[in-house]
Amino acid sequence: MPLPFDGAISAFYQTAPDSVRDAIGGRDAKRIITAGYPYDTRMNKKEYEATLQALQHELVRLQADVQATGKRLVVLFEGRDAAGKGGAIERFRQNMNPRVARTVALPAPTERQQRQWYFQRYVSELPAGGEIVLFDRSWYNRAVVEKVFGYTTDADRARFFDQVVPFEKMLVDDGIILVKIWLTVGRAEQLRRFLDREADPLKQWKLSRIDVEGLSRWDAYTDAIEETFNRTHSHHAPWTVIRADDKRRARIAAIRAVLSHVDYEGRDADLAAVPDPAISGGPDIWAPDRHA
Repeated sequence: MPLPFDGAISAFYQTAPDSVRDAIGGRDAKRIITAGYPYDTRMNKKEYEATLQALQHELVRLQADVQATGKRLVVLFEGRDAAGKGGAIERFRQNMNPRVARTVALPAPTERQQRQWYFQRYVSELPAGGEIVLFDRSWYNRAVVEKVFGYTTDADRARFFDQVVPFEKMLVDDGIILVKIWLTVGRAEQLRRFLDREADPLKQWKLSRIDVEGLSRWDAYTDAIEETFNRTHSHHAPWTVIRADDKRRARIAAIRAVLSHVDYEGRDADLAAVPDPAISGGPDIWAPDRHA
């Protein structure tokens, strides 16, 4: 079977900075290759599965409370390509009622939507009472992806930054519980994951032209992300940044980030604890990995 995009990811690997290729090495999946990550290897599988199961039971309790009380919960999952957003969302929803907890992954806007207020198509996806909505990418597309690929004008992006903090405050003031999660990975780890996808016929569908072209725009992404954190990390809607070089630890941290943010009936304080501070925190924990 031919490689997707004519093997563009493998070709990029051959021209990647020496530090990136050296870090990837033999692609041992258990080895953490991002410099400065606080753990050397992936979380033990048995420990991960036991912790995940306990947290998923806790998510069912959260779901029951949301239904009973009419809470409205919104969780944004953002991050670089291959940071593990989809995997984290999958584990979050694995044992939940799809009528209560749903995922929103909007495609590119239609011609009509491009002529609407930018936030309009996201507003229509917000939860009613008793619902949980997980955004697999969100209105922050304008801040990062659209900026990096030139899909927005400087004027439209400036307008976005002027409006997004007040927009989120309106949501919170109206009673919506808003949790913003940013998953981040090192440059070598991102490329390693892309190489794995390229080589695996069962995962090749995950690759897109944006992924391929984005490999050479690492620093542009970094600049856009840094500005986004600086301008949108607010008191009423803070970012939780999770270093996701270990997918297992990242999934556990993402679920805990939500559970610890919500007050619900039957809450187990030990399970709904704040995420591991070694890999999770505010934007200050973000390692931009410039010019790696």
